[in-house]
Amino acid sequence: MMTENNLERGATCNQYRPAREYTHFQELVDNLPYLLMGLCGGVLFLAGFGLSPLGWLVAASYLAYCAAGALWIIVFVCPHCQHYGTRACPCGYGQLSAKLAPKCQENRFARQFRKHIPVIVPLWVIPVIAGIAFYIRYRSQGMLVLLIVFVIDAFVLLPLVSRLYGCGHCPQKTDCPWMVKG
Repeated sequence: MMTENNLERGATCNQYRPAREYTHFQELVDNLPYLLMGLCGGVLFLAGFGLSPLGWLVAASYLAYCAAGALWIIVFVCPHCQHYGTRACPCGYGQLSAKLAPKCQENRFARQFRKHIPVIVPLWVIPVIAGIAFYIRYRSQGMLVLLIVFVIDAFVLLPLVSRLYGCGHCPQKTDCPWMVKG
């Protein structure tokens, strides 16, 4: 169902265009906290394992998991968004999704979001557990600083930017479990 809020002035239901389109810079701003979380997590693992080959492997694996997590959302959640394939997606995932997965005709965005978000939740949890373990083991102030920076980014900055900027302006927010209270 098209509403006035979903259409630019002069557009008809057959000429759907999102009311707001995001630039690549705006998409980058929306993704920066997630990118920073990945980098902080990778550095935390690298430091915790003392720049050893194991540290590099674990850090690279965590960064790969971050990339795979974003790809997972792009492939399994975004095709259910009403703004799939448009520039109305604040993070730009909708455009990427259109290149990687077919559009789903049924509106199952909220269901797919709830179903697939647990795949990426460990990205927030694993570095915290590892960082605490590294801090207990080494009692390093540097590790404590890395852990605090990770926690501030992952649990304060990222949700804040998401709620106020990306998700806050997302045209799909009324159907998104992350944004809907209740």
